[in-house]
Amino acid sequence: MNILVINSGSSSLKYQLFDMNDESVLASGRVERIGMDSSILSHEAAGKPEVREVSEILDHTSAVKKMLDMLIHREFGVLHSIAEIDAVGHRIVHGGEAFSESVLVTPGVKEEIRKLFDLAPLHNPAHMNGIIAVEVNLPDVPQTAVFDTAFHQTMPPYAYMYAIPTVLYRKHKIRRYGFHGTSVDFVSHGAAELLGRPLQELKLIVCHIGNGASCTAVMYGKSVDTSMGMTPLEGLMMGTRSGDLDPAVVPYTINKEDLTLNEVNSMLNKHSGLLAISGISSDVREILQAIEEGNEQARLAFDMYTYRIRKYIGAYAAAMNGVDAVVFTAGVGENSAVLRQKVCEGLTYLGLLLDDKRNSIRSGEPRVITSDESKVAALVVPTNEELLIARDTYRIVCREKQKISSVDEGGTAIGD
Repeated sequence: MNILVINSGSSSLKYQLFDMNDESVLASGRVERIGMDSSILSHEAAGKPEVREVSEILDHTSAVKKMLDMLIHREFGVLHSIAEIDAVGHRIVHGGEAFSESVLVTPGVKEEIRKLFDLAPLHNPAHMNGIIAVEVNLPDVPQTAVFDTAFHQTMPPYAYMYAIPTVLYRKHKIRRYGFHGTSVDFVSHGAAELLGRPLQELKLIVCHIGNGASCTAVMYGKSVDTSMGMTPLEGLMMGTRSGDLDPAVVPYTINKEDLTLNEVNSMLNKHSGLLAISGISSDVREILQAIEEGNEQARLAFDMYTYRIRKYIGAYAAAMNGVDAVVFTAGVGENSAVLRQKVCEGLTYLGLLLDDKRNSIRSGEPRVITSDESKVAALVVPTNEELLIARDTYRIVCREKQKISSVDEGGTAIGD
């Protein structure tokens, strides 16, 4: 079975085509600058040279058409016909309280995603554009929605509720939702496999550290708390996001600087974090280079960044009454030995003893980076959200086919 995984943004579309027989990636690529006459398609198929095309792509429907044309291209493609695509899985950022697992896309599911536009105005409308574009180009192909928030729907009310008037929750669903759930789910299973223990017996703290960053307490396979909140702005200090701050900062800044709410929102999301404190970059690699050159603002930014990660790890160890492993993943978490060292050096009270040699090894494979004597393990587990989306899509589509087969044979469909 061939599964196409799509992550649709407001002006971009990323894709990977999986052969689920061996979970290999047949092709991948992205369309950028959708809506312009100089849109860019980058495409690479297994064993073939990368191709890059610049052309006019005015909407997501045209972008999907361009992508499909490339997948069946005589020279650069991997399929003889688009009929070889069995299903399409979509990454959806916000599923609210409506979705606690991945689902088949139906009219009802689309309506629920639309209801969540206000909670994720930059993401969910773009994801809907991707779903509709696939419907136009592949009308008979089943689609699934895989939600970043779904994994966190196991949080108890005392973890997800805010201490504000409950009428705001009842009317507007203002609460903690958390994000990066698809990644945390994938990485948690990888950590259990690496440790050789059942996930249902483990207490894990998963640190998804990229340009966006979060920590999640995973207790016996379920999310019990996570640092991101109603939006991805809450929690850790990030590349350009502020993370946690006193809510009074917002009205105070508005009054002092004569800013609008939109301007403050933009400041906190796009002009804060590492970028704001260092004054040079949101990229940890550039921050570390500046530190080597004696830049004290860069040093302060990195110290703040790692301190907040360490602080959340301590909080989640307390929340779960212990921890078996701290897991690093995503771009920075997987690739920065310096960040991992800085975070872990303050966790010796947990019995976590980093092995400098193991930590310094650069590898794309899951690995333990603590010493054999360490009471708490530290792991690096590369994330693969696209593969998890493909697996969920495969599972859902196979289940639906079994239902149809059962009905065709005169039985009663499961769930009827």
